[in-house]
Amino acid sequence: MAETGLVQIIEGALMAAGEPLSLQRISQLFDEFDRPGNDDLKQALADVAARCEDRGYELVQVASGYRFQVRQNLSTWVGRIWQERPPRYSRALLETLSLIAYRQPITRGEIEEIRGVAVSTNIIRTLQEREWVRVVGHRDVPGKPAMYATTRQFLDYFNLKSLEQLPPLADIKELDNLSGNLEFDSESANDAVNDREDAEAASISSTTASDTADHADEASTEEATVGDENKEQRQVEASP
Repeated sequence: MAETGLVQIIEGALMAAGEPLSLQRISQLFDEFDRPGNDDLKQALADVAARCEDRGYELVQVASGYRFQVRQNLSTWVGRIWQERPPRYSRALLETLSLIAYRQPITRGEIEEIRGVAVSTNIIRTLQEREWVRVVGHRDVPGKPAMYATTRQFLDYFNLKSLEQLPPLADIKELDNLSGNLEFDSESANDAVNDREDAEAASISSTTASDTADHADEASTEEATVGDENKEQRQVEASP
């Protein structure tokens, strides 16, 4: 098979697939006796990528294989093709996803322990519906909580070939507080929660004491006023 023909076949297959194609799937496009080796396929893919250098799309490799995609610097214009706005995710969902990605496998309880707040069931459901996370087992503790991990779809969506390509937590400026909390152990997390509760309790006690003192001052003022009125009344009655 001529090299040019191989490049064209792979290029056409990638355009028609609508999803990433692995080397194994690309090789299955050919008959057993006419099947190119992996080295030939990789060279052909390199030639396909070279053809895209001056185009509005590029060939990228993600976890599931190779695919064509629009260059990111064109997203402002290309995005106007669709009237629907892309989904916007809450900070809580992104923090939960980050914890699963960096600490997997991890249970819902462990996520709540690190974040210091409860994880909404809707967040877990959304991540599973997007096929970004899945249950990979159950922790061997009472209750057998589910353990969550990321999927190939998660890697594909964020243009990653593997988890090793995740940026360091220090580079995620939107999640500065979370990246600090990731280093906490469970005891530190509990201490932080307890300190917050103690501070709230102290604030409540201080407010209660202040209100009590104010009521006492008001009562003392009222008693003094009544006493003065009684004294004046006795002086009037004693006058000739």
